Formats: sequence, C-alpha cells, structure tokens
Amino acid sequence: MNAQTTAVASERLGSLLRSDPGRLRRRSISLGVPIDDADDAAQNAALRAWRSLGSLRSSDAGPLCAWLDTIVRTTAIDMSRARKDDLGEVLCERLASGQDVEGEAELRDRLEAAFRAIHRLPDDLRHPLLMSAVDGMTAQEIGQELGIAPAAARQRISRARRALRG
Repeated sequence: MNAQTTAVASERLGSLLRSDPGRLRRRSISLGVPIDDADDAAQNAALRAWRSLGSLRSSDAGPLCAWLDTIVRTTAIDMSRARKDDLGEVLCERLASGQDVEGEAELRDRLEAAFRAIHRLPDDLRHPLLMSAVDGMTAQEIGQELGIAPAAARQRISRARRALRG
C-alpha cells in the first residue's frame, strides 16, 4: 500500500474507532473473551490494527471492517490460549493451598457454557443484549446505534434473554 492509501486507511480506521468506541470490546465478548478482559482485548486489537495498517489491501469500509474483525478474532484466540495456560497454573496453586477448586471449576464451566450460549445467538439478538448488559446502554441508545426503534431494541433483548433461558 502506498503512503496516500495508508493515510486514507489510517483516517478511516481512526474514524471507525472514534465513531463506535465499544465496537472492539463487544466483538471480543461475542468471541468468548471474558467481560473482565474485554477492554484489554479491544486495546490489543486496536494496537495490532494500527501496527499492521500497511498490510491492509484496501482502505474501503467493507474490507477495513473485515480486516479489523480478523484482528479482533486473532486477539481473542491468543488471549484464550494464554488464559488456558494460566488456568492450569492457578488450579495447581489452589490445589496446593486447599481452596475449593471443584466449586471454582464448576463455576468456570457454567460461565463458559453461558459464553457459548451467548455466542450461538444470532447477531441481531446478541448485539443488543451485549450492548445492554455489558455496555449499559439504554434501549434508546441501542436503537440509535443499530438504526432501529427503541421498542425493537427492547424486543430483541427480551428475545435474546428468552433464548438463553432455554
């Protein structure tokens, strides 16, 4: 990519991240990154994007979003691998200390099942649910963000919760 194209891509990436600052965080969560780690994942993905801007083939909006999504997905996978390595060490330490490892393992299994269930929701239900539960957005804000009526946002959140209950 030449200098002019890189400058255009840089401006579009900056504009995209400024216009929707929670985008990378929500995407990270939808990929299974724990909520507590979602900000770190989003920041790592943004940093990777800025650093690898020269590898972008096109500065058009569609390819830019797909490229950014690939970076977020790779970041989520890397964090998941690191977390699994850390989990083994933590469990060994807790076994040695006599803490309730079985209870914590059961809780972790339940949380992972919840993340998988959320991830299986269709995008049109998952995104409003995460925007409400994770980002604390109101139905009005969700509606504006997604270009739908607030009532439709509330309905999608309700449908998502119903689907998660079984």
